[in-house]
Amino acid sequence: MPEPLTREAFAPFGEVVDARHEASHLINEGRTRRFHALAEADPGPEGTPILSIFRGTPWPSPITIRMLERHPLGSQAFVPMQQHAWLVVVASEARPGDCRCFLARGDQGVQIARGVWHHPLLVLQPMQDFLVVDRSGPGVNLEEVFFPEGEGAVIAPV
Repeated sequence: MPEPLTREAFAPFGEVVDARHEASHLINEGRTRRFHALAEADPGPEGTPILSIFRGTPWPSPITIRMLERHPLGSQAFVPMQQHAWLVVVASEARPGDCRCFLARGDQGVQIARGVWHHPLLVLQPMQDFLVVDRSGPGVNLEEVFFPEGEGAVIAPV
């Protein structure tokens, strides 16, 4: 069952991007509230930070975690562009039993730290867009592990 996404619970895996309790200040003649530096991108020593949009579609329910991936050369941030809840699955090791599932609100994003195992995007609505901040540059920045049939972690319907 997914656990709520909190800064404390997610800290071993990265940062929660959430403006609700952060200090802010007004800019642009008082018309814009700025929540500054909610997370810090880590493109690695030879990478360039890039912005992309990922469009996710839901996985069949219940969701079986059959694989995990990680990016050894840079962090990866996901910030939802619609106000829909979504799931974040991370793990300290690439084993189904180490997976933790977080239920993120539609106003919460995450920055997954460099080298942290995670599942690809898990949306709960028919279509959901995310602003993604990650790296471009030399080197192989994707490692994947696929679990044997029947050994994946199962996430109950939300």
